Amino acid sequence: MHTAHRRRRHRLNRLSLGGWIAMILLVILSALILVPIICTFLYSFFPTSEIKAWLGQRNNYDATRWMDVIYSPAQFSLRQYYTILIENPTYLQYFCNSVMYAAAILLGQAMIIPLTAYALSRFTFRGRDVIFFFILVLMILPFQVTMAPSVMVLRWLGLMNTIWAVILPMCFSPFYIFLLRQFMVSIPNELLEAGMVDGVGPFRGFIHVILPVCRPILGAAAALSFADCWNMVEQPLVYLANASSLQPLSTMFNQISTEGAEVAFAGSALYILPTLMIYLYFQEDIVAGIQLSELK
Repeated sequence: MHTAHRRRRHRLNRLSLGGWIAMILLVILSALILVPIICTFLYSFFPTSEIKAWLGQRNNYDATRWMDVIYSPAQFSLRQYYTILIENPTYLQYFCNSVMYAAAILLGQAMIIPLTAYALSRFTFRGRDVIFFFILVLMILPFQVTMAPSVMVLRWLGLMNTIWAVILPMCFSPFYIFLLRQFMVSIPNELLEAGMVDGVGPFRGFIHVILPVCRPILGAAAALSFADCWNMVEQPLVYLANASSLQPLSTMFNQISTEGAEVAFAGSALYILPTLMIYLYFQEDIVAGIQLSELK
């Protein structure tokens, strides 16, 4: 840690005038981005009556003056969290659904995507380039284009309005297959050849050589994929149209913010917190993965 701190100080000392200006602008921009998040967590501790009165000012204010901004509650309160977690556990159920979907999808992707990327990057077989071409095509197609075929297949399999209708399609994410495949292509063959000299087969080479080298890009992919899973809206709305009890919290967020003003900010804070924690945990991997991707 001391070495990293000295390196950061050395970089700061070497910054030119343009570098300092860019850093100041980035700090200001970061502060502006963080203000809504900070306010969301702050307002989640406001009393219910105060939140309702403040939100009631919307569409009912003088155009010549700014809307009032409250910086601190008249009385610190956990009522919003009590309502959303205990008094009305419906929101907690949706939150648990979101956790279940994110965990199941990430587990499925961990078993499928690295192996698929490894096969496409390290093995030569008939149809490999065709498979990779279709992965590229699926990667650039929006969900609205693939929605109808996906619904037809899921209905034929009898999976509509079940949790598997949301989980299984997300396990085969073409973007992360492409991301990992491109990174694995750039790994020198000498690493695997050295392992084969010691009697390491293809699968053991994947476990003991490829995966450790790919750790930064795997961490970045896991963080980005979690954000995709946590924020998905269209997939559950389409695939779980007749199973509202299986919906994740992301599909109910609009209802929380408009119809349930008394729990609006507690629901928002509950929704933001997991993504924020995942990002902070994988922050170094995300930065390293982006840097390595640019170098490759």
